[in-house]
Amino acid sequence: MTKAFSRRMFLGAALGFVATAAQASPPSRSLRPVARPGSTKPIVKTFPSAEQLVREAKISGQVGYAVMDVGTGQMQEEGQADVGLPPASVAKAVTALYALDALGEEHRFATTVHANGTVSDGVLSGDLILAGGGDPTLGTDELADLAAALEAAGIREVTGDFLVWGGYLPFADRIDVEQPAHVAYSPAISGLNLNFNRVYFQWVRAGDGYEVSMDARSGRHRPDVAVARMSVEDRSTPVYTYVDEDGIDTWTVARGALGKEGARWLPVRKPEIYAGEVFQILARSHGIVLKAPKVTRDAPEGAALAEVTSAPLTEILRDMLEYSTNLTAEVVGLAATKALGVEADGLVASAQAMTQWLRDEYGVSPDVSLVDHSGLGGQSRMTAADMVLTLRAARTAGPLRSLLKPIPLRNEKRQIIDDHPVEVDAKTGTLNFVSALAGYSTAIDGSELAFAIFTADTERRDALTMAQRERPEGGRAWIARSRKLQQRLLQRWGQAFVNS
Repeated sequence: MTKAFSRRMFLGAALGFVATAAQASPPSRSLRPVARPGSTKPIVKTFPSAEQLVREAKISGQVGYAVMDVGTGQMQEEGQADVGLPPASVAKAVTALYALDALGEEHRFATTVHANGTVSDGVLSGDLILAGGGDPTLGTDELADLAAALEAAGIREVTGDFLVWGGYLPFADRIDVEQPAHVAYSPAISGLNLNFNRVYFQWVRAGDGYEVSMDARSGRHRPDVAVARMSVEDRSTPVYTYVDEDGIDTWTVARGALGKEGARWLPVRKPEIYAGEVFQILARSHGIVLKAPKVTRDAPEGAALAEVTSAPLTEILRDMLEYSTNLTAEVVGLAATKALGVEADGLVASAQAMTQWLRDEYGVSPDVSLVDHSGLGGQSRMTAADMVLTLRAARTAGPLRSLLKPIPLRNEKRQIIDDHPVEVDAKTGTLNFVSALAGYSTAIDGSELAFAIFTADTERRDALTMAQRERPEGGRAWIARSRKLQQRLLQRWGQAFVNS
């Protein structure tokens, strides 16, 4: 009891900001939740109610939240918990559960090279096929390892075509058509992906113009590519334009936006050709000359000449949840749908399959509807109540909490509170005028909570033009208010239901 008391005293001092002047008026509901059956005394210290914290946040739109005791299943507090709101990247936590169930924790994705012909004395009389197996993490370095493995397998020459196959998963030229064309977080998707389907655009002033490059860089290699090209044009806006020109990703950029030098990632729309071009360059460094890559729709047959495999699925998901990588979410979601034997011709159909899986496995309500696996699409809907029910059920069924990112608790100045006794592991989510946070919290008495907080101003979001979507006016301030509310709710929940 002495330890518990000291932790409460620490928290009361560190988080005194929650007890604002607004407490002078009576709260809209009791600050003392009904005691659980078998509990001893009610809580002694009171805190502003969740409703009061929501009012103080002054967030336009809607706020839905719910918090549940994982051990007992008691819903401790909720508000608009049955309202479907965009989950943003919190949807990735659902995708992680889906992939773990369908593929298993130790699943690895393979990228392979096959021969369509005969091999004699190191000469392949026929075609060479680079085949994607849905690895969302394949990078240029891994393709370099694959080229080295092909040489080690004895291949010195290929007389036929060089084919690339991405048909293991359905193709989409971008994740969300409502995103600006140049944002790297909405690239194409296929069964053969490279560098998260991004190309590195770099520029430096040279005399009266600019030198520009487009490359497929990773840790050890930086090959230039021709499947994407850039030209600088004398204009102020738009900053970027894109067209598919004879199978080439053709970009222009406004000179007025460049400055002296810089770089950024751009999305790739031809992932199979992109991977093939990079592999062609890397194979040449091993003395294997390949023709320009061509896309094939026919799956390769027979054993692989060489292969590289990904890390286990749990490692992929941990990185996905930490860095919120959209391509990873979409690819593992599509792979999970395929593994479950569901026919899906694209992201929407696969997301519908995941939604149905959620209903079957976790009993979520009809208000839940997902349009993709990453949460990038603003039309997805999740309720706070359904999210916490899913999190509670998942807690004993797999490793989800260990895959989630620790969320530090902060004071009013956004400074991290060191050695905070409340521990939070969660998934964040952010879109224009949408903010979400869901996961697990360990309260100061050691009890575990599942929580979800969704805030969204969908009217304001839907009113944005395409040109406004990358940096909407008022967007940063709105997100900041939402995140402040999240912090206040987490700190309330970490203490308010503790019995003394």
